Amino acid sequence: MPRLLIAGFLVIFLAAAPGAHGQEYPNKPIRIVVGYAAGGGNDIIVRVLVPRMSEFLGQPVIVDNRPGAQSILAADLVARAAPDGYTLLMGPSGPMTMNPAIYSKLPYSPLRDFAPITLIGSFPLILVVSPSLPVRTVKELAAYARSQPDKSNYGASAAAFQLTTELFKQKTGTQFTHIPYKSVSESVNAVSAGQVTMTIGDPAVIVTQLKSGRVRGLAVTSPARHPVLPDLPTMAEAGIAGMEAIIWTGFHAPARTPTAAIRKFRDEVVRVLGLPEIRERMAAMAIDPSGNTPEEYRRIIAADIAKWTAVAKAANIRAD
Repeated sequence: MPRLLIAGFLVIFLAAAPGAHGQEYPNKPIRIVVGYAAGGGNDIIVRVLVPRMSEFLGQPVIVDNRPGAQSILAADLVARAAPDGYTLLMGPSGPMTMNPAIYSKLPYSPLRDFAPITLIGSFPLILVVSPSLPVRTVKELAAYARSQPDKSNYGASAAAFQLTTELFKQKTGTQFTHIPYKSVSESVNAVSAGQVTMTIGDPAVIVTQLKSGRVRGLAVTSPARHPVLPDLPTMAEAGIAGMEAIIWTGFHAPARTPTAAIRKFRDEVVRVLGLPEIRERMAAMAIDPSGNTPEEYRRIIAADIAKWTAVAKAANIRAD
């Protein structure tokens, strides 16, 4: 057989051979960076999804908690990671839309440095106090804070909760000193122990604490009462207009991550979110599952950056 023909067959064989152009994504473990401590809302949500995601993707999916600095450290880490689909960010509203509203300088840009993958779900926030505090309504809490401004404070572990609480202060004419924590779990524990007056946080942690009686719920920030918490009034029903806040969380990859990797990961997230067992667990945490497209998710991020920037400017809220 002529050498030229043999060489031609060899080229065709190598081109068709598995792995000739690199193995299909994913072919090694995937790391999801969470900018909050274990036990926080985003940590709980991602750990609900990870076992089935690992199964469907055929590779281990590892949760890497990197708490601190309003999730800025975690976001910056992922923004600088190799854009190969193996280091991803669990990016909630706080670092992706509220940090840009309250920090004049960030080491990352939510829209420039990340490729949105998909929104996991959205949820309202819940205002809670200690059962030992002599208040049962939002108006009573506001009156208490006005009468004892030096003793009133709030716990917050992320920009989403801090900005929403600062907006609450503006709407009620109250003064609460901010006490930073690393997770919603820590903030709620501080409220339960009477170390802080109140906290506004996400339902993934708070719903369980409410049902156990460790904290007392006063209101939710959704436009209507939530079916998981039908006895909690909305902020509007509690007499505080303009306090609606729906928060979300989702997955992000570093910018320039291959479209094929983003599509594959997104498809498996959507598949997991469609499982009855997952939807049931998310519903119990008052989370409405999503699974939208990267394009739809990008539009939500851009709109919320504009919204919260306007809120921060009107309330003169700055974190630096």
